[in-house]
Amino acid sequence: MTDTSMSPSGPSDVRAEIGVIGGSGLYEFLDDAVTVDVATPYGPPSDPLVVGEIAGRRVAFLPRHGADHRWPPHRIPYRANLWALRAVGVRQVLAPAAVGSLTHELPIGTLVVPDQVLDRTSGRDRTYYDGPPAGVVHVGFADPYCPAGRAAALQASAASGWPAVDGATLVVIDGPRFSSRAESQWYAAAGARIIGMTGMPEAALARELALCYTPMALVTDLDAGIETGEGVTMAEVFAVFKENVGRLRTVLMDVVAALPTERTCACGSALDGLNLGIELP
Repeated sequence: MTDTSMSPSGPSDVRAEIGVIGGSGLYEFLDDAVTVDVATPYGPPSDPLVVGEIAGRRVAFLPRHGADHRWPPHRIPYRANLWALRAVGVRQVLAPAAVGSLTHELPIGTLVVPDQVLDRTSGRDRTYYDGPPAGVVHVGFADPYCPAGRAAALQASAASGWPAVDGATLVVIDGPRFSSRAESQWYAAAGARIIGMTGMPEAALARELALCYTPMALVTDLDAGIETGEGVTMAEVFAVFKENVGRLRTVLMDVVAALPTERTCACGSALDGLNLGIELP
């Protein structure tokens, strides 16, 4: 159960080192936790953070769509979400999400740890460095995900008996509608193997804050380009996620325990030598 009696405003003595951003269907994660309201320059995050402990690691959980699923993918306050996590001390982020499959090689129920992303979103607030006083900052994004986080996710999922597929290009679309068959086939022809609506700008914003970011994608449906019926439905996505949310929660806890206690990857130095113009939390 979550103790909601403690809700300090802004960064406080409640700290965490690992963040988990829950996707559709994953609205609760931690037991014996406290809620923390964090004010950011970009407004409030999707929900107050919930901070607790797993395997001796301090973890902050944030439901991406809000605990009542009120935020559609194109309206999620991505900048506030990542800023709030960093403000309480988070430096490593796990990002589970529901995705569709663009290939029969990744059937429903498959767990995937992507290694690349194709951004097809538009109109979202996608950077912290969008002019004065932040200035112009170009951050490297050739390899969008943390190599150490990906290794931990693959190791922990294999040990749990639900081994994740290592590597796939995730295409991110605006939503909230699903793709047409032509769009779906176009994305597959471009090399994407899974499709979602929330992976960007989340991953890019994490890089702009020098955070380690690791996606974990659960295939909940076959996308329109390979599905032979009437196409994917929201009810189908939620039903598959509900069937798998228990073991996904278990795997995420195992990944938390497997994440390195010290960061030696390049994520933490992503901003080295850059003139940011803003002070990060």
